[in-house]
Amino acid sequence: METLLQSCSIFTPKPPVRSPVDRQLALSSFAINKQRSCNVKLKAISRGSPEGSSSIEDVRKDGMLLGADKDESGSVVGFRLIPQSGETEVSNSHDTITIGKEEVIVDDDSVQTTSAEVTYNIVFVTSEAAPYSKTGGLGDVCGSLPIALAERGHRVMVVSPRYLNGGPNDKKFAGALDLDCRVKVSCSGGVQEVAFFHEYRAGVDWVFVDHPSYHRPGNPYGDAYGAFGDNQFRFTLLCHAACEAPLVLPLGGFTYGENCLFLANDWHAGLVPVLLAAKYRPYGVYKDARSIVVIHNLAHQGVEPASTYSNFGLPPEWYGALGWVFPTWARTHALDTGEAVNILKGALVTADRILTVSEGYSWEITTPEGGNGLNELLTSRKIVVNGITNGIDLSEWNPSSDVHIPSHYSLEDLSGKIECKIALQKELGLPIRPDCPMIGFIGRLDYQKGIDIILSGTPDLLQDDVQFVMLGSGEKQYEDWMRATEATFKDKFRGWVGFNVPISHRITAGCDILLMPSRFEPCGLNQLYAMRYGTVPVVHATGGLGDTVKTFNPFADEGRGEGTGWGFKPLTRESMLDALRIAIETYRKHKSSWRGLMKRGMERDSSWNNAAVKYEQVFKWAFIDPPYVS
Repeated sequence: METLLQSCSIFTPKPPVRSPVDRQLALSSFAINKQRSCNVKLKAISRGSPEGSSSIEDVRKDGMLLGADKDESGSVVGFRLIPQSGETEVSNSHDTITIGKEEVIVDDDSVQTTSAEVTYNIVFVTSEAAPYSKTGGLGDVCGSLPIALAERGHRVMVVSPRYLNGGPNDKKFAGALDLDCRVKVSCSGGVQEVAFFHEYRAGVDWVFVDHPSYHRPGNPYGDAYGAFGDNQFRFTLLCHAACEAPLVLPLGGFTYGENCLFLANDWHAGLVPVLLAAKYRPYGVYKDARSIVVIHNLAHQGVEPASTYSNFGLPPEWYGALGWVFPTWARTHALDTGEAVNILKGALVTADRILTVSEGYSWEITTPEGGNGLNELLTSRKIVVNGITNGIDLSEWNPSSDVHIPSHYSLEDLSGKIECKIALQKELGLPIRPDCPMIGFIGRLDYQKGIDIILSGTPDLLQDDVQFVMLGSGEKQYEDWMRATEATFKDKFRGWVGFNVPISHRITAGCDILLMPSRFEPCGLNQLYAMRYGTVPVVHATGGLGDTVKTFNPFADEGRGEGTGWGFKPLTRESMLDALRIAIETYRKHKSSWRGLMKRGMERDSSWNNAAVKYEQVFKWAFIDPPYVS
């Protein structure tokens, strides 16, 4: 039987071709058998299957596979683990998963206790996923949320590029093995071949798309000279490959099949909903699939000249979904027509639902101030727009076990926090003063993070008896300002240019106050880390910052107080300084109120499981309505 399974080549029958456009679409790898070269190596996962069995039906009867999909000729075209409805009842037994009336035997350690009512085949498509690749919050989300969903019983695949930059980071992909599956993709005026690597970790199938365009020094998007000029091509390739992965990859012996729920994260994955609608559904493929676009930062939309539309591998008639025209004031010269293609716009048009990473941001993106030119489109689809606040990795960010901080502490015993503060002061060369209010900032040094507001307010702030430490990198003018301010206020200010994970943990644990004056913040993670560590956030009340940080009210709850920090508006130097002064005064003179602020922040449920439950509700809504069709 093993020989039979290893010799199977998974393919899909060729659809009828009725026009030149159809003929072009038929060149996709799901349509023509000879374009797919997948040497599928299915491992027999039997626990007692008779040797020498040569029938797929025998395998099914023995509980090893649910069954084989065949074309009209009787050839095997795929295998199914999840039924067509997508609904799976997961038993409490650690020996079997019950699907319908059949039992599939699985390894004991692969079953997680779950409270999910309905489970789905979920495919995350993302440009980064920690710990394999990460430049910010997107990597954190796509590295943690899939694990939380898998723990609740869903079958989860994450598809991202296999970045190799010739440095130590390459070791992060060491556990991913070549699936010996090659898929050919038509885009950018040619045919590209991609490979798939796979690692099964923490209950999730981590799939990495391999192509030479992902093998270069730098981060996922650029290097010291700026953004890569072929990013549109690189992420177009990712989207095509991600749509093929559920059809061709027999992960654990079974393909995910067509009945998937795709989560397309930011513009890099924005072509996925468009491809489902334009390339697959016209041929009856993915007709029951759904797609959700997740916006982590609307400011980045994947906009390129209109002439690049032909690079996407889409029919000409779908140009309108991605077509974009810049307003007159944003054009480069008088003869510039402003015509462009906008990948994120295409995703917002064709996705079944739209998610942002906080409730506040889901409203802000429908306003002219926060919509970055897409507010009218988002307003027109407001009925399918929701916001869910991100969670955090509670094992990595845990003051009772954090390997990066010098002393551990907890809600029951906060003495270690003072020790962390003293150790931070020693490390930075500041006067050791446990009672001096210590303010921290961690983030990029750019306009979005409100660094100009910090710059204008710091001279006045440092007239008070405080210490201020900043960690970050970005625009050179702000890096130079940090160095100059440190030289001027040697006993009060420290600026660490660059980014260092252990130092970020020690600043979070050692400071009393975390400052985040961001102009806009889709979710924000540093304020969640701070509250987890008993550090009180002072934030501009925008987006996720306004959702997660509740302003302190000392008179609420019969005088016991409520709130976890301070949110200020508008974003001005004066508003920021007023909020900081109130926080500093509370720290100095109202110790019991300050302990209450710390306690409520540390008790806040910022787990990914909490967020996963809310995601499941949106999944249900996505399947209530029919999928998008043109």
